[in-house]
Amino acid sequence: MTMIRNVLRFKGHGVYSVSPTATVYDAIKMMADKNVGSLLVMDGDELVGIFTERHYARNVVLKGRTSPHTLVGEIMNPEVVYVSPDETVEACMALMTAKRVRHLPVIDGTRVVGIVSIGDLVKRIIENEEITIHQLESYINGERFPAPR
Repeated sequence: MTMIRNVLRFKGHGVYSVSPTATVYDAIKMMADKNVGSLLVMDGDELVGIFTERHYARNVVLKGRTSPHTLVGEIMNPEVVYVSPDETVEACMALMTAKRVRHLPVIDGTRVVGIVSIGDLVKRIIENEEITIHQLESYINGERFPAPR
């Protein structure tokens, strides 16, 4: 089973964040510039929420608010679902499905060390399946593998 720490090793540990006092306009601009669907909301080193495109659509656009006059802290989700680096990809997929989220911050102790999206996890599952298929095809074709170490 693939662990989240391995996903981050390939994906990277970069995290984009915003302050709860930032305007929604600035947050949406950052998301567009960085081509991401969510931002962690940080107060210093403390994770205090998450802001996603869904929060923008449902809490600004549909409620008649304006992006330049609404603060991220007013519409973010303060109940952040997160995982540790030692969690499995499969467990994270199940958690995302159960909690209906698309982004999971990865926290090691008290420190944010990355974020994974449902796309990152699906990509990793597909890569693992492709490896398994290749190994099975090689076995069927009589190719020999080096002995495991």
